[in-house]
Amino acid sequence: MKLHRTIKLAIADDHVLFRNGVAKLIEAYAGNSGDYCNTVEAASGDELLDSLEKLPDPDRPDVILVDLNMPRMDGFQTIPRLRQLYPDIRILVLTMRDDDDAILRSLRLGACGYLTKDIEKEELKEAIDSCLEKGYYYSGHLAKRLVDSVVTEPGKLQEINPADVVLSPRELEFIRLACTDLTYHEIAVKMYLSPRTVDGYRNNLFAKLHVVSRVSLAMWAIRHGIVPLQPSAS
Repeated sequence: MKLHRTIKLAIADDHVLFRNGVAKLIEAYAGNSGDYCNTVEAASGDELLDSLEKLPDPDRPDVILVDLNMPRMDGFQTIPRLRQLYPDIRILVLTMRDDDDAILRSLRLGACGYLTKDIEKEELKEAIDSCLEKGYYYSGHLAKRLVDSVVTEPGKLQEINPADVVLSPRELEFIRLACTDLTYHEIAVKMYLSPRTVDGYRNNLFAKLHVVSRVSLAMWAIRHGIVPLQPSAS
């Protein structure tokens, strides 16, 4: 039987009405798993970090909800700082952005999950609980991208075993660069190739690995250990 506990959260979002609404929603969550309370509300990453620094260890949050678009210090800047200073705190992105680059960059920087602001209130609680219990949460739209990465034909899933796939050193280099926030043009420059050649690498790998987007390529690489989920500390 699970012990009843209080789950502490923080919210970083520059929209006051939205932030206050989420705070009240979170405090209304209660059940067998525990109570939920907000310890910090911040309008930017630097404000969040300042507030966390002032909190005693027992009062620091278990999960932090982070928006990507914030003034002064946005979510992309905030996530790695949180990972460095508070590695035990789970970071859950809650944003309006729903593009592959934002999802991929957030996960690579250390977010344990990614939500868009049009979700139902039940999914937010599910995501918080999942991040605490499993260490990650893939929302519905992100899960679809992951499914797309192994779909070969309608209604049929095929998991591609990396042992069955021969990848050249240049293909591996491309995959690792594709798992960063570099554009395809910047990848071409870094690999000393033409943009058309890089497009060829991308299209060939999509076909070889049965993936359909850059984010599903990255998730395949992460899942099979070709790149780490989080970048190594510098």
